[in-house]
Amino acid sequence: MLLEGKVAIVTGAASGIGEAGAAAMAREGARVVIFDRDGDRARAVAKRIDAEAVAVDVADDAGLNAAIADVLSRHGRIDILHNHAGIQVAGDLEQVAVKGFDDSWAVNVRAHFIAARAVVPAMKAQGSGVILNTSSSSGIQYDREMIAYATTKHAVVAMTRQMAGDFGRYGIRVNALCPGWVDTPFNAPFMEQMGGRAALEAYVAERVPLGRWAQLDEMAEPILFLVSDRSSYMTGQVLVVDGGETVV
Repeated sequence: MLLEGKVAIVTGAASGIGEAGAAAMAREGARVVIFDRDGDRARAVAKRIDAEAVAVDVADDAGLNAAIADVLSRHGRIDILHNHAGIQVAGDLEQVAVKGFDDSWAVNVRAHFIAARAVVPAMKAQGSGVILNTSSSSGIQYDREMIAYATTKHAVVAMTRQMAGDFGRYGIRVNALCPGWVDTPFNAPFMEQMGGRAALEAYVAERVPLGRWAQLDEMAEPILFLVSDRSSYMTGQVLVVDGGETVV
């Protein structure tokens, strides 16, 4: 198995892409620890995929640091950190609430920073480790009336490259995943902004060259690639999985 003996933390893994990625890692032999603020749902997912669950709000610095320290204490190592937890707040410069912008930054950027900062010492001591940060296709292109989301996801790309450049010498690889349209509840703010599901589906069909949403397993496989030795000479890179949306 690709990840036999590895210890992996996946944030925001109680649903959607995070859950699919966590399941793929567990299937490949990793001991996966799910971090999510929805403890009940996290525990249900953990039971289904034979993982562990920790109820934690990643926007809580102290809680996030404590949860990571506990994983390290119990398992003695951390090999993979997938920073996936994120929120989507709609609105352009005039529409978005300042609190919405701040909340977006706290979850989409700062939490990635805090978690990475917490695992790097252990990875340096091991001489190896993988950090995967979830950005978005919105992190490399304009996203209509989504200034908070697009700004934070662009920041994740920059932060990923900085981390990769600074810590490659210690055997730590850092990459970013930029998913396109995946049919999950995460799209609710944009769906509301567009005027409902039918309007969003028409938008996806028009804008995405492959003409459809992605399925969750079409995100899980790239995640598995990026956290495993299949990508052993890849760091500081941004893998866009968007059905071709960003090339048109």
